[in-house]
Amino acid sequence: MKAIVVHSEKGTVDLIWEEIPDVSPGPDDVLLDIHATAVNRADLLQARGLYPAPPGDSPILGLELAGQIQAVGRKVEAWVPGDRVCALAPGGGYAEQAVLPQGLLIPLPDSWSYAKGAAVPEVWLTAYANLCQEGAMRAGETVLVHAGASGVGTAAIQIGRELGTRIVVTAGSDKKLARCRELGAVMAINYQRDDFAAAVMTFTDNQGVDLILDCVGGPYLEKNIAILKPYGRLITIGVMGGTKAPLDMAAVLMKSLTVKGTRLRAKSREEKGHLTREFRDRIWPLMVAGKITPVVDRVFPIASAGVAHQYVKENRNIGKVVLEVRPALQ
Repeated sequence: MKAIVVHSEKGTVDLIWEEIPDVSPGPDDVLLDIHATAVNRADLLQARGLYPAPPGDSPILGLELAGQIQAVGRKVEAWVPGDRVCALAPGGGYAEQAVLPQGLLIPLPDSWSYAKGAAVPEVWLTAYANLCQEGAMRAGETVLVHAGASGVGTAAIQIGRELGTRIVVTAGSDKKLARCRELGAVMAINYQRDDFAAAVMTFTDNQGVDLILDCVGGPYLEKNIAILKPYGRLITIGVMGGTKAPLDMAAVLMKSLTVKGTRLRAKSREEKGHLTREFRDRIWPLMVAGKITPVVDRVFPIASAGVAHQYVKENRNIGKVVLEVRPALQ
């Protein structure tokens, strides 16, 4: 089969579509013919050697995908060859085939393209896990989502909207802010132009927010802590802006704050399976009904993965960037 293989030499990174050994499923796995996968910032880091795959995971890029089951292991009973699915992947998405644990699969509606399905698993499960599980989000709360126009951000806006919260976002352009409002954000702040902390406090009558979903890290820490209400929660899912910042422990103590960092990729197969089941029960029906939807910005052919990575690196996307593996079969 073919897959994207990373070639690094003298500081340059090339993503080449080339032959690699075939894969085969274990007793609890399925073998999937991949039709589409999607780009995540973890892929960009892994391609540069900065975020290696965990032990036991595929070294091939790609953390989410959609396709058709080609074969199943002997212990698999809920799925059969021919089923259309999307799924979290333990790596291996940038390829023609992948082996996946059966517990990570989500059935794809017949009306959905594979490209649409590939835009769901990683970012939507990340948004759900960090808002609802890690962040204990409750109806009536005010939630700040940084990078609201990202894949995770566009998912978080819609989940928060449907579950009865007020979503405030930051983004870096008026075009991105407008799209966030269309998705349900009640306030959208241009961090390039405005002080997001001051804007949040004005909007909330100096009350602050209950929960923050942050992918920026160090540069935002002080302001994030300052604008959290008592018993507020800061959930960090990325450090795009930097890894270090001073932390005012007095503020954390006096306001009884929770500061937590989480990574979906680091969860065990069992944890990911539990998360997938909960997502299928609570959020997936809203998606199938059309009340919420993945936002696909652009679709590139898999052989142009390097171009797609550069597009994401430049922050040009609103929502997800998808890679077609079998475009004729979309």
